[in-house]
Amino acid sequence: MTQAAERRLEPVPPEVLRVIKQVEIKARILADEALVGTYRSVFRGSGLDFEEVREYEPGDDIRSIDWNVTARMNVPYIKKYREERELNIYLAVDVSSRWFGTASMNKRELAADVAALLAVTALHNNDRIGLVLFADGVREFLPPRQGRHHLLHVIRELLFAEPRRSRTEIASVADFLANVTKKRNVVFVVSDFLDFDFEAPLRALGHKHDVIALILNDPRELELPSVGLVALEDAETGSVGYVDTSAAGIRDAYARSGRERRAQRRMGVDRVEISTDRPYVPALLALFNARSRRN
Repeated sequence: MTQAAERRLEPVPPEVLRVIKQVEIKARILADEALVGTYRSVFRGSGLDFEEVREYEPGDDIRSIDWNVTARMNVPYIKKYREERELNIYLAVDVSSRWFGTASMNKRELAADVAALLAVTALHNNDRIGLVLFADGVREFLPPRQGRHHLLHVIRELLFAEPRRSRTEIASVADFLANVTKKRNVVFVVSDFLDFDFEAPLRALGHKHDVIALILNDPRELELPSVGLVALEDAETGSVGYVDTSAAGIRDAYARSGRERRAQRRMGVDRVEISTDRPYVPALLALFNARSRRN
């Protein structure tokens, strides 16, 4: 039995449930205010289902005329279709190292908030939400489902899944999602993408599914404050090194390394940068609006 399955069998402590519901309420408010309408126009259903025929009206597309019915009725009729709306939306969230952040929010909290907002928005549109937690491999998998109970389960895993001190292996989750279903799905990969040799598997996943990379950033990854000698811990390996932040050369090298890491993120899929020190809804809206113009 997986850890996620074991947690489903345990009663949820009141204080945990309170935190989960706070995140849900925040996500619902943001979804209603900003994302619901745009989301529906960007992520369309996988096809069209025939619904009915009706009499032709001026302005209808003549390509929709049902010639068999028209011949029988002696007046033009058109076929009316309904969008097959339900989609599978997979949230693939990195749990290898997400504690780094500002005083107001760290990467773990940012990932949980953004993923919860996407889950609420998708469920509002009758889509199904699946969750994949990954580090140096897939750690947990919740198959796509609907309903508020499932939403609360997803939020609980996002908030309280045990972080792993291990390297990020995006290729592993890309390979997993490429094989988990034959149907084309929407995949949000939420990570800081501090990894190597993941671009080809991610692009391959993008050929099969609609993949969007949500890149977690923090300003301290680009700028060290001048506060003297400090201990810096690698969040993935746990190794500690000491750095004299009062040295301008050290601060410059740190900033240069951070910029180079960001510049090397060539993914071949849609991407949006989000940061612990800025609101994330405008960044998501900008991405959705750009995609809507392309559709």
